[in-house]
Amino acid sequence: MIRAIAIDDELPALKVIENFCRKVDFITLERSFNKTAEALAYLERSPVDLLFLDIRMPAISGIDFYRPLQDTTQVIFTTAYSEYAVEGFNLKAMDYLLKPFTFERFLQAVNKVAEYRQLMDQSPQYLFVRVDYSLVKIDTADILFIEGLDDYLKIRLHAQKPIVVRMTMKNILEKLPPKAFIRVHRSYIVPFSRIEQVKNKVITIAGETIPIGSSYEAPFFAIFKS
Repeated sequence: MIRAIAIDDELPALKVIENFCRKVDFITLERSFNKTAEALAYLERSPVDLLFLDIRMPAISGIDFYRPLQDTTQVIFTTAYSEYAVEGFNLKAMDYLLKPFTFERFLQAVNKVAEYRQLMDQSPQYLFVRVDYSLVKIDTADILFIEGLDDYLKIRLHAQKPIVVRMTMKNILEKLPPKAFIRVHRSYIVPFSRIEQVKNKVITIAGETIPIGSSYEAPFFAIFKS
């Protein structure tokens, strides 16, 4: 079951989401909020899996509201303004619903969330690599990106020292969770969950910029925008 809340400053828009959620058996809409401060206070007490989040709101934009939550909670943005779509997807939004949207379009969005969660549940959470004469266990959620260095790989990790291993890009990609990581350049593999921004064929992760190679561009954007 996917636990969710809805946030929108317009009450009729919240009623639409509430009605649609009642028709989906794998979504539990716990609360609806028309004030972002109340929603944030609720999330601090009771974290959820998914936000239905309007972008253009008076106190704070949905983009700014979601930015500090993006590593722990998924989001489906809802808005009447199509110009926010690119920024929404740069924040790893699961989908972007342009108001007014139909139940069929809503169902498509929540099914995408369900499929993604199922995939993550089935994916291996740890990677074992040989460093010198020892096996080192790496939590795949800690990987920021992987850089190829001739016959070696440098695995960049969140809040940890990089790990250097003797392995090929092809071999490590086979060991990583399927569809959670993608090769974007002959020298780089990145996890979708860590992408902060994509602009001018350059990915930003943890303040580092990673180029998208021309031969990897089409498959990357086909998945990233889906």
